[in-house]
Amino acid sequence: MKEIKEIIKAFDTAVQAGEQVALATVVRVDGSSYRRPGARMLVTENGALTGAISGGCLEGDALRKAQLVIFQKKSMLVTYDTTDDDDAKFGVGLGCNGIIHVLIEPIDPEQENHPVTLLKKCLEDREDKVLVTLFDIDNKRSEQKGTCLLYRNVKGEFTGTERHYGPWLTSIEKDIHEVLASKKSLITSYQQPQTIYAFIESVQAPVTLIIAGAGNDVIPLAKLTQVMGWDTIIVDGRADHATRHRFPHAEDILVGKAEELVPLLRQDSRTAVVLMTHNFNYDLTILKGLLPLQIPYLGVLGPKKKLEKMIENLEKENIHLSEANRENIFGPVGLNIGAEAPEEIALSIVAEIKAVLSGEKGTFLKEKPGPIHDEERKRITDESNEFKKSLQGN
Repeated sequence: MKEIKEIIKAFDTAVQAGEQVALATVVRVDGSSYRRPGARMLVTENGALTGAISGGCLEGDALRKAQLVIFQKKSMLVTYDTTDDDDAKFGVGLGCNGIIHVLIEPIDPEQENHPVTLLKKCLEDREDKVLVTLFDIDNKRSEQKGTCLLYRNVKGEFTGTERHYGPWLTSIEKDIHEVLASKKSLITSYQQPQTIYAFIESVQAPVTLIIAGAGNDVIPLAKLTQVMGWDTIIVDGRADHATRHRFPHAEDILVGKAEELVPLLRQDSRTAVVLMTHNFNYDLTILKGLLPLQIPYLGVLGPKKKLEKMIENLEKENIHLSEANRENIFGPVGLNIGAEAPEEIALSIVAEIKAVLSGEKGTFLKEKPGPIHDEERKRITDESNEFKKSLQGN
């Protein structure tokens, strides 16, 4: 989501300067690559880049092709085969061992519902959305239908360029609901009225981190979440600590008694909370108020005995933690990386939150059997095999 925000900002700046732009999007990967489907890069006619589609290997070539797209005002699909041993054709050693399909689209600010407009609509609220991008692998250099449809789940509303997605809408709608349910993007293909590939992308809101505490040890945590592109809310009872000067990038700063602030805290599936005021009663009141909300991650700074004591206090008030509550409370907070300094503790907290919200365990990647992205690749591979079988059957 941070990348999308930066692309939108760069787009608005380019439009104000009268510059033409193109949007490059990774729409499919077979095998391994540094960036996965959904990675984006905005390119201006003068060569400015915002975002990234690789670790730096493909950007130079993509820049040249994007400038051609801008000049011709015609989208194209570019395929980079990094499984080829002859990496010299890109001028670097890629080492990704994958085939990367990148859609490059010219953006016309005057066009209704152009791709960047759809990206902007993704930021309008915190509800789950699905973004649909259509591309034609068999005719890469022909004009692509591109990023053409956004579905907003709460409103049940489609927004986009109907002449591009219309013939496949019934099939697309079915897959949209599958993506909403799984919260995982899907790459598929439709054969009628002609073959088209679709990247059906799950777009979730940025993580919101509520930090109860405004001490000096919170400052590096707030800085790191800003780098991550998370929305950070600072909650504390000390007006001299919870200030804009100390937390310039916080989305909001709330000062007051814990019982007064709890009703003001928003909650959804992308919200995490860390209790680190170093005030036992303040943290306990926040914990007590948030328990009914089923926050997906609630971290408690301090030794395990502190959390145990908090739970004992709640039970004395006849407040008993459910199994779901216990699974979502992390105390001591953070992954075990040997953190000591505040900056290291901040890193361990952010890493743990990311792991939990992604449904991962935070283990060493070298201990994971198979490729890093094996689950996504399997879905793509299965889809490709089904398509090949259908062709053979015809």
